[in-house]
This record gives sequence, C-alpha cells and structure tokens, in this order.
Amino acid sequence: MMERLRADLILVGGGLANTLIALRLSAAVPEIKILLVEQGDTLGGNHTWSFHGSDLSKSQFTWIEPLIQYNWSGYEVHFPNRTRKLNGSYHSITSESLHEVASRRLTGNIRLNSEVVDITSTHVTLANGSRLEGRAVIDGRGPRESNNLDVRYQKFVGRVVKLAAPHNLNCPIIMDATHEQEDGYRFFYTLPLDPLTLLIEDTRYSDTPDISKEGYSDAITAYAGSKGWRITETLRKEHGVLPITLGGDIEAWWDETTTIPRSGLNAALFHPATGYSLPDAARLADELTSKLSQTPDWTADDIYNITRNTSRKLWRNTAFYRALNRMLFLAAEPEQRRHVLERFYGLNPGLIARFYAGRNNGLDKLRILIGKPPVKISRAYDAVFRYKKS
Repeated sequence: MMERLRADLILVGGGLANTLIALRLSAAVPEIKILLVEQGDTLGGNHTWSFHGSDLSKSQFTWIEPLIQYNWSGYEVHFPNRTRKLNGSYHSITSESLHEVASRRLTGNIRLNSEVVDITSTHVTLANGSRLEGRAVIDGRGPRESNNLDVRYQKFVGRVVKLAAPHNLNCPIIMDATHEQEDGYRFFYTLPLDPLTLLIEDTRYSDTPDISKEGYSDAITAYAGSKGWRITETLRKEHGVLPITLGGDIEAWWDETTTIPRSGLNAALFHPATGYSLPDAARLADELTSKLSQTPDWTADDIYNITRNTSRKLWRNTAFYRALNRMLFLAAEPEQRRHVLERFYGLNPGLIARFYAGRNNGLDKLRILIGKPPVKISRAYDAVFRYKKS
C-alpha cells in the first residue's frame, strides 16, 4: 500500500551513526520529528562496537552509556616479544542493545523492513511506492567505493562462543598477534562477555577486502583450542570490512555525489588507522543537536554543510594517522607489519590512549616516529613524506 509520510528529519539506514543521531536529537530537541528508516528487521545489523572511555568526552559518555552492554577496566595486547596490560576503561555496545534502547525511546519513529529505491536531500521513495518527505534526509547506509580515497582494509570474522569451562580472562585481549601471520597483519581479538562466553574475532589489516568466512571461523576454533578453551556452542556470528585510509582528496570525494547529507562511514567519519566510527558518530550527533537547537529554520542545505564540514575537519585533523597507515602498508612487507605494532605498544600509555582518541599532540607524534623503525628507513620516509596516490 502506497502512503505519503512527512517528518522533519529522515535518517536512511538504521546503523550506528544514524541511530545515535536519532537518540541524541530526540532527547535534546524533541520538537523535531524524526523518522529512522532501515531495510532490515532490526537496527544495527549484527555488530559489536567497542571503544575506550577516553575516546569520548564526559558529556558524550553520559548519553552513550545506556547503550553500553559490557565494561572493563583495562585491556591486554600480546606480541611475540611483548605482552602488556594497559589500564583505562573499555566498553562495548552490541547491535542488540542498540536496537532495544532505540526501539524503546523512538517508539513510532522507526520503519523497519523498508527498502529505499530513491533518495534526495528532502525525500525518500520506498520499494513499495511509499514516499517519505522531510525538511532534510541523511544517508547513513555505509561506505562506498571511490577513486578519490586510497583505502586498505581491516576485515574480520567474529563468533560469540560458549565454552565448556571458564576462560579466566578478566579483561579483553584487543590484539593477540602471536599466531601465524596471514593476508597482512593478523591478530585475534577477544572480549570476555561472561565467565563462559567470549567474542573471538580473527582480524586482518589487509590490502584486499576479501573474506573467507569459513576459513576465519575455523581459525577461531583453532585459536580457542590453543588457549585451552573448548567451544561447545556458537551463539552468534558477525563479520565486517572497515576502511583504513592512506590518502586521497576529501573535497573531490564529497563532490562525486549530489548534496545529500551523509553520516557514519558514508561521510568518511571514522578513525583512519582503526576504522572505528563510534566516537565520530557521537561527535556528529552532538554537532547536529547543537546547531539544530539553535537554528529553528534549518534546511537540508544546513544539514549537508554540517555533515560535510564535520567530515572535512576530521580529515584535516587526522593526516598524521594516514601517514602511519602508509608506513604500515607501503613501507612494511605483510609479514613485517606486526613488528610495527609491537613497537607502538611499547610506548607511553597516555600516548596510546590519545592515539585511539585521534588526539595525539606534537610530542606524541615525534615519539612515534623517532628511533629506528622496524622497516627500511628509506621506504618509511618515502611512504610518509613522498606518497602520491596512484
């Protein structure tokens, strides 16, 4: 049945970024009518989003906190020549918690199982012929390929598994790179969800986005066995491919498409070196909330300018991390890449925390670069300072 609906702001794609925008705006500016449109039958897909407490401001953490399902007070990294525990809060949000909270708080403002076939800055057409009209539309349907960004990939397959006996972990192992290196820099990521339950991911920093779901899943079983953990049941599976940027032209990237506001990975709002998007999704939600609460007569052009300018600012502020990516992918052979990370995790804990938050200062950057790198100095110099996108 065709219908015609109207809202102030239509958010296309019920992933992390758009759901955070909907939650933040509905709480702070309730007079703005929001419609969140998702093609699947739940919000958030099938994902786990993790972040360090220091990635967010205190105010951001306060409004994000109801979504958090798991908390820890530190994490570990394991390399062939270094094992280290670092203190600092670490948190995870699951797609289940995102969906549950959003469904409760956005009652009547969510449309699931709604496939979008056409989108402009002010209207959306669904596959069933329905037309949704708004003052503005934000497209948050994930990343797109482009010749204007030089991208590599962090790709992973994860399984939430039940064990026959307690695992005895008291904090996450966010990198275990002690095992065989395949397809670039490879590590296992483990979150202890309860005494008998783990999320284990086989992760690769790779030159290609290709994933063997079955092969990675078998590797997770082997990894668990190497730790003495016997899996009795797989409760959930997830997989993903995150962009890791080496360089590009952000202005040309935005100019490729029409002036439709975008969010999340679709707005290049992610940490260049980790691919993580939650902190930048929270910042965009705050930015939109601040501007729209102060400008009652806002238009689609205003929303577009906010999203584009937020993306441009992030791009300018994160050039250093793209240079580090070039050192990792262009200066180091695939089998050498874990040595780059092993050296990094020997640095000051505050520096490491600021790295994840994307806020390293000048002294941090100098400390990361000085000393003999675990790659040829000439190749490191060329990758960092003489890079040109091919």
